[in-house]
Amino acid sequence: MTPASAVDLLAVFGHFLMLSLLAVGGALATAPDMHRYLVGAKGWLSDAEFTTSVALAQAAPGPNLLFVAVLGWNLAGIPGVLATMSGTLIPSTTVALLASRWAREHRDARSVRAIVAGLAPLTVGLLFSTGWLLAEPFVRTLDARTLVALALLASTMTAMLRSKVNPLWLIALGAGIGATGWV
Repeated sequence: MTPASAVDLLAVFGHFLMLSLLAVGGALATAPDMHRYLVGAKGWLSDAEFTTSVALAQAAPGPNLLFVAVLGWNLAGIPGVLATMSGTLIPSTTVALLASRWAREHRDARSVRAIVAGLAPLTVGLLFSTGWLLAEPFVRTLDARTLVALALLASTMTAMLRSKVNPLWLIALGAGIGATGWV
């Protein structure tokens, strides 16, 4: 991959700026469009580079937003990080600050309750879209390992929805199974 030029970095900044305003539920909810733009439309990153960037950042301690910095780093090093992170942080931080102040002053208003109730399904839909984007390359090749991984995913979701088991135990179980090489 070749480093993006200054014009390309301005386009990346603008695209991430726009996506930041759609990041209801966090930046990870906009990962499908980041993938579409960086991998599909521009070809600056491969599928594997994108997925690895997201996985690496999610495995590291810290905020979910770290994957945006890793994507920027893979695009153009430090200038790429500055373009992606500033594009993501400037509008979302500004809107969040203004909206939280307004919502605090009007917390009992019907409109505030309606906005909060309406954003919940949007967030869930965006996160499902992200999950599909990240899982899709693995689901394409339905071999025994993929079927074990899908069964593990389904059982984890069922356990989380139907019991009060701490999710850390399920993560530890998944890590143990992964360490054995089954998945």
